[in-house]
This record gives sequence, structure tokens and C-alpha cells, in this order.
Amino acid sequence: MRLRLTLRGLEQGRVILPTDYNYLIQATIYSNVSRELAEFLHDKGFLFGKRRFKLFTFSRLKGRCRFNKESKKFIFEGDLTLHISSPIEKFIEDLATSIVKKGFIVLDDQALKVVDLAFPAKPDLKNCQIRMLSPLTVYSTLMAPDGKKKTYYFSPYEKEFSVLVDSNLKKKHFLLSSKNIKSNIKIEPLEVKEVVTLYKGTVIKGWMGRFLLSGPKSLLMTAYEAGLGAKNSQGFGMFEVV
Repeated sequence: MRLRLTLRGLEQGRVILPTDYNYLIQATIYSNVSRELAEFLHDKGFLFGKRRFKLFTFSRLKGRCRFNKESKKFIFEGDLTLHISSPIEKFIEDLATSIVKKGFIVLDDQALKVVDLAFPAKPDLKNCQIRMLSPLTVYSTLMAPDGKKKTYYFSPYEKEFSVLVDSNLKKKHFLLSSKNIKSNIKIEPLEVKEVVTLYKGTVIKGWMGRFLLSGPKSLLMTAYEAGLGAKNSQGFGMFEVV
């Protein structure tokens, strides 16, 4: 289930945010669902082995934007669009109800009026071309020669990329359905670029652009609602069908 918000800054339609604003969006999401649900997702999540999944994702802010070199901040002007998605319907319903009642959300102590709130229809998912709304990231934690752990981020042009996206997605699908799927999804880069995002001071490498995605419909729907790849609840892996 997806929620699309159209937002507008109350200060002359302007919103000024740090470049690493993902955590601000994540915080306002948690603050607009029930306390019980927020605490469960933040503190526990859905457990698969040693991995914990929050099973929600969100997009980058989309709108007219410029970067101020002096303040090193983004300046958004006019209407902004934010997409939030989760296969947990109660999560989206709680979020939408809270936001409608308030009529605004808060990012970095700035109130943004909710101009429009909508639930987009689910697309036809089979063999589809997708465009990332937030970076797709896939990584492994390796042990360096000096004994320290090192994070390696994979490129879409490495064979491990598709394998890890598939494995991650099957874990999410099992948590939602208790079913194992043997068929694999396949993801191929069409026109992509690497982007670097800061999340609470941590550098995360990901990929924006267009991919070709194919595989079982049930897995593709899980990807559409829960996100592709890793770190979805930090604002990674959300896409739209084009």
C-alpha cells in the first residue's frame, strides 16, 4: 500500500533542509503512527534469522530544488512530493489518518502543509521497467586484513548485485506470507548513476535511474511495497513503474 503526499512549506512555500534529510523524514513517519507500532518497528521490527526488517520505505523529496553552497543545504520551493510505502496496511492507514487530522508534517522544525494526500493504484507488475524514487543499495560486510569490518557496496554491473537483491526480497516475502519462492527475480541496469547519501553521518552508496525488473508477481509486489535492496526504512530502494 502506498501513500503520496503533496507538501508545501508554510514559510513562503520554501523549505530548507540539510542534504542528509532522510532521517528527518523517517522521524516524522514514526511520529505519525501509533506509539505501539512505532516502538515495535523502531526497536524490534520483523525478525528473519539475525536480520531485522521494518518493511516500509520512502522516496526522496521531489520538487524544485537548488543547493546553497554557503549553507550546504537544499532549498525547496513550491510543492513537494513524498511517497511512503509498506505492505503493512495498518502502518499506512495509521500514517494517513494522523497526517489528515493534523493537516501538516514537520521536517527540521519546519511545518509543511499537506496540499494533497492520495493512495496510488497498484501497477501491473510482470516484466517492467522501473525508475528509482530513492537510491537502491546492496552491500556486504567484509573482514579487512587488519581485522576491522568493512562495508562493500555492489554495483549493478556485478553479478552479486542481482543475487543479493533477490535474496533480500525473498526474506521480506517470507516474513509477509510464510512462503518460500524458488523462482528468482532479475534486475538489470538500463540507465543508472551512483549516488552517495549521508544517513546520520554514515556514508551509503546507492544507485538512481532506470532498471529492468522481472520475476514472480508476488515477489515484485513485495518489492514495490517494501522496497528493493537494503536500508529501506532509511529511505532507500523505493521505485515506480515507468
